[in-house]
Amino acid sequence: MGRFFRIKLRLRRFVRRHSWVATIVRSFTIFSVAFGSAFGFISGALSQQSGYDPNAFAIGVSFLFALACLWIVTLGIRLRLMRKRLRTIAMHNEAMADRNWELQEAEQRASTLFEAQDDLIVLRDLDGLITYANDAYCELAQRPRSELIGSTATLKVLEQGDTALESNGTRVYDQKIEGPLGPRWIAWREGLVRNDAGAPAEMQSVGRDVTDRTESEHALAEARDQADAANRAKSRFLAMASHEIRTPLNGIIGMSGLLMDTQLTPEQMTYVKAVKTSGDALLALIEELLDYSKIEAGKIDLEHRAFALSGLIEDITELLAPRAQTKGIEIAAYVDERLPTQVTGDAARLRQVLLNLAGNAIKFTATGGVALIVEPGIWPNEISFLVRDTGIGIAPEAQQRIFREFEQADDRIARSYGGTGLGLSISDRIVKRMGGRITLASTPGAGSTFEVSIPLVAADTGEASGFAAPDLTGQSIMLVAPHSIEVSLISRRLQRWGAQTCIVSDANVAEALLPERSWQAVLIDHTLGTPAMEAFAEAARLHATHRIVMFTPATRQDLSASESAMFTGYLVKPLRASSLAARLTASPEIAAPSRAIEAAAGSAPTAPAFALPDKGLSILVAEDNEINALLMRSLLTRLGHNVVITTNGEQAMESWLSATSAGTPYDLVLMDIQMPRLNGIETTKQIRAHEAAHSVRRTPILALTANTLVEDRYACFEAGMDGFLIKPLDREKLEEALAGLAAARHIAA
Repeated sequence: MGRFFRIKLRLRRFVRRHSWVATIVRSFTIFSVAFGSAFGFISGALSQQSGYDPNAFAIGVSFLFALACLWIVTLGIRLRLMRKRLRTIAMHNEAMADRNWELQEAEQRASTLFEAQDDLIVLRDLDGLITYANDAYCELAQRPRSELIGSTATLKVLEQGDTALESNGTRVYDQKIEGPLGPRWIAWREGLVRNDAGAPAEMQSVGRDVTDRTESEHALAEARDQADAANRAKSRFLAMASHEIRTPLNGIIGMSGLLMDTQLTPEQMTYVKAVKTSGDALLALIEELLDYSKIEAGKIDLEHRAFALSGLIEDITELLAPRAQTKGIEIAAYVDERLPTQVTGDAARLRQVLLNLAGNAIKFTATGGVALIVEPGIWPNEISFLVRDTGIGIAPEAQQRIFREFEQADDRIARSYGGTGLGLSISDRIVKRMGGRITLASTPGAGSTFEVSIPLVAADTGEASGFAAPDLTGQSIMLVAPHSIEVSLISRRLQRWGAQTCIVSDANVAEALLPERSWQAVLIDHTLGTPAMEAFAEAARLHATHRIVMFTPATRQDLSASESAMFTGYLVKPLRASSLAARLTASPEIAAPSRAIEAAAGSAPTAPAFALPDKGLSILVAEDNEINALLMRSLLTRLGHNVVITTNGEQAMESWLSATSAGTPYDLVLMDIQMPRLNGIETTKQIRAHEAAHSVRRTPILALTANTLVEDRYACFEAGMDGFLIKPLDREKLEEALAGLAAARHIAA
């Protein structure tokens, strides 16, 4: 069947190609049939032996006519079907013509689009010959299209960028091309495309002029490099300036401290305290500038260690309490019991932020006080630190500005209160670095509330809580004190412990309320005055189990022995939660702590913090500054140590070698980092090398440095130093370091 169909198909193709042959064959066939039929019929009719029968003849003619009619009908039906098929073919041809016209129009639009756009488009076959190039490519190549088609011409590349391969196989790269208007940066995308079915794939390259973008990126990169270089230069300058300022400042603060230990007249003591206070203020300013420099350079590192939350907050309030009490205002803290005792985070940075906020609150508050409240935040593992004051407040338009560098609320405040305007900016950046935020709510004239929210995860250290919260359910406690921040926080804490509190600001009213119920404890503030306090304490003997007086360290000496006997205990403001719990749960028969402490102090001598050996330490000090050398000699001599001073690294090395060779090695070396001839780092390396080569006992070396950058500390440890002391020297830290060394030497002996 297939073979017959192929033969038929070939005959039809031959007839279509040679129509005249079909016409001749059809004409010859029709003529032959007609002639044969007529000739046979007539010959048969006229022949004598034909046996002509008219009836048979009529029947034959009728049969032939019927056959002719049947053939005509068949031809009509076939013709009708062919016409219907022709109409279908005509409609299909019309649709195909329309589609062809649409495709031609789309091709023209695409071609026009390719030619009109600025992107470069070029097609190459597998041999690298150009098969198509748009006008933009021809313009950049500076050659006509007719010359490019069929050639392997390429653009002149001045600089090749990096190449990247996408997941779909497209290659992406940048090139700097020489053009008629100067060099241009072109971003290329290359990939294989197939334009015609059955035709081989071609490489299509589409390039976009990105000169402006690339130049902007280069300019930004250059500006970034310059900014980084400027930041490094600024950091070096601040480090150098800090070192140069700290060195004389060490002498100012240290010498003023030594001078305060001598016999001075009241006037002289006032002047010396002013000098030391000015030195401390200058040191605080230097620390702020260095912190700002570290944050700007992105060199601030956070620690993740467990620390006691309540202890940190109470230490901050106690540290700032003298400043607040000097101004006649209060400072108090409250830590919610729902918070974990130990949390993980950077305690030093958190302390820095809270000290800055609370210090500012004290500075801008003249009446009332400052509250430091710690409670759970709005998110899991988030803790909110609220610093609330009753100060001058901040205007709404200045509340966002004060978080910027060197900004304050207004010029009047800057003149009245001073400051650099860096503290809040540094605190804001530290808190953001810790993953938290600072918000401010303030009303001018009514005070401000800074809220620091930081994620701090509970630390599983296995240590028990600092104290057990007492169960005061159903017990009544009276607070007799002026309405203040601290009293409200004490009442809030007692209510958390289950107590029923009553705050009374007048001693006479409080005395009248005593007979109404049995009081577990009454707490009276010393600020109410001695007469009112004595009268109330006498009346409270019959009604209160615990009678506790609250006072500040400065007013402790105003409490006489007779007054102390009226109370069962005392509490020092700002109150610690553990102290409050201990006083409320202690037996009332126990004498007041003040009296017990005084009795113990009178019966037993005070033990020193550490026991120095009979002979002081032998200490080598390498310090090139004469004033600082004199300060070190005076401090160490007062502590009972033997001191040898050298002014440069070479002298220090010679002195150390001489002492080691003589069999009397130094117990400690205090090494200044920046010295002439041989600096402290190189001197330490030489000492450690000599110890390793001759198996000599290791001599402890502490760095004396005014540089506080982390890399400077790392350099000290890498050189073999055992620690460092920051200038200006802290006498307590120096004594602590020497105490540990003296104890170690005593044990080794």
